[in-house]
Amino acid sequence: MKKLVIEGNKPLNGEITISGAKNSTVALIPAAILADSPVILEGIPNIQDVHSLIDILEDFNVEVSFDEDEGIITIDPTNMISIPMPTGKIKSLRASYYFMGAILSKFGEGVIGLPGGCFLGPRPIDQHIKGFEALGATVRNEMGAIYLTTPEEGLTGDRIYLDVVSIGATINIILAAVKAKGKTIIENVAKEPEIIDVCILLNNMGAKIRGAGTDIIRIEGVESLHGCRHTVIPDRIEAGTYLAAAAAMGERVLVKNVIVEHIESLIAKMEEMGVEMEIGEDSILVKKSDNLKMVHIKTLPYPGFATDLQQPLTPLLLKASGEGTIVDTIYPKRVNHIPELRRMGAKAKVESDMIFMQGPNKLTGAEVTASDLRAGACLVIAGLMAEGTTTISGIENILRGYDHIVEKLTALGADIKMIEDEE
Repeated sequence: MKKLVIEGNKPLNGEITISGAKNSTVALIPAAILADSPVILEGIPNIQDVHSLIDILEDFNVEVSFDEDEGIITIDPTNMISIPMPTGKIKSLRASYYFMGAILSKFGEGVIGLPGGCFLGPRPIDQHIKGFEALGATVRNEMGAIYLTTPEEGLTGDRIYLDVVSIGATINIILAAVKAKGKTIIENVAKEPEIIDVCILLNNMGAKIRGAGTDIIRIEGVESLHGCRHTVIPDRIEAGTYLAAAAAMGERVLVKNVIVEHIESLIAKMEEMGVEMEIGEDSILVKKSDNLKMVHIKTLPYPGFATDLQQPLTPLLLKASGEGTIVDTIYPKRVNHIPELRRMGAKAKVESDMIFMQGPNKLTGAEVTASDLRAGACLVIAGLMAEGTTTISGIENILRGYDHIVEKLTALGADIKMIEDEE
């Protein structure tokens, strides 16, 4: 077991470069198996979720090489076989459910265990199943594994309306539909940049997908897909995390490799708080920001405020003056960071899934636990702000999604190190 130890209250200065998007990468890798020749993905972050996906691919007899220094992964599915994956590695991350749509499309059948990942309250996959069934698949849940089969003639395009705007269901149905016969129309889809990224990859592989980034996606089925080269978009959640850290403790921090349009809702809130920023074409300079003003946050589907950014922004809010609230309409139970922040002296509480905060707060180092990925990012920023030493356990959750977090923060002047827990 590893822990992070942070000596807080050190100013941050310098430059930080954002890695490729985790939430794109974990969908691009399963999408790549639909090709009949090698796919090369560039800008891949060196995170635990990527290594978990590589392990799963190798079990499917897919040849994979990952150059961690260059961030390039080569996926060759030429000799891929379909084997049942009801348990084990498939449960190590939530995004493993993308293998449902990909395996269904490639082989017409498969057995995939229900996904793992961070526990953020109920995260059903009923919309995924609704989409698969609309295309003609038979889906049954047995002992926590999903059994997928198709009729002899294969999947057939259909019109599908999602009852809930879901990133996972949108991508999974796209993966299942790209090789289905005829036309598929998916309505009320999610519009996140990561969905556009996956559709660009699939179109480069020979798919015919239109409408990514809008409410309606139209797919003309194709018989086969081929390999290609694709660069993943920058990680908007990592960008937002480091922008929050820079606003909290920075004197002058330049955050590079940012698609500004992807985080406009966050930038608007930070400007409302009084954070001083210079916004460039693909970078954001954060200047020393004092006398911050508290704001209210409500998470919404893209382009609204991202659920993945409410936890990393919470420590910055605690530095601001006044009273504020956070309401997460995507994952209302995403409040596990608040009890940990209270250990550090935060004036924050949860009532009926709503977070109430009062500021400004002086945080003090404490022993805390990262219950999930973004809660971990929140605690790292709180540790940077706090007086004294903060020790964070459960950091395997952080390493699932943040590439070289210790090295990146150290380069800015943070006193942060990873240690092996002697216990």
